[in-house]
Amino acid sequence: MSPQPTGTRTPDGRVVISRRLDAAPEETWSWITDPDRTARWFGRWSGDPASGRVAVQLSAEEGAPTSTTLIRTCEAPRRLVIENGLGWVLALDVEADGAGSVLTLSQVMDDAEFAASVGPGWEFYLDRLVTARAGGDVDAIVFEPDYVPGQSAHYRALFS
Repeated sequence: MSPQPTGTRTPDGRVVISRRLDAAPEETWSWITDPDRTARWFGRWSGDPASGRVAVQLSAEEGAPTSTTLIRTCEAPRRLVIENGLGWVLALDVEADGAGSVLTLSQVMDDAEFAASVGPGWEFYLDRLVTARAGGDVDAIVFEPDYVPGQSAHYRALFS
């Protein structure tokens, strides 16, 4: 069964995708900031975050590319805003939700075709996060065709 897309578009042009985790906000925060944990679902990062930049090596991309990521805002354990090597600005917000937390990723997207390829990618990575946190096999999550093209029409339609 292919995963269902969850992203929405806000009036100010951000695409927003959320996941609930059965973890306190502080633990969820560690899954997006601890290099050993991020390596399990997204990619390992290295460097000194206090400098405002780290190097991130993506683990699920062909060739495992490395790029410089700028840290624009870091308000532990609630908000992280970064700019990746492609110039994309991403916000990651963590909110308490009962005994768990909700992680929300948002990014400005102003083009339907851009959203059709990037939105499913964030769905893919967030599903890998949920799976890694639960101790599952992230490699069992298949990008093609489940996410792209499987979810592309959903993201394209957000711009109609």
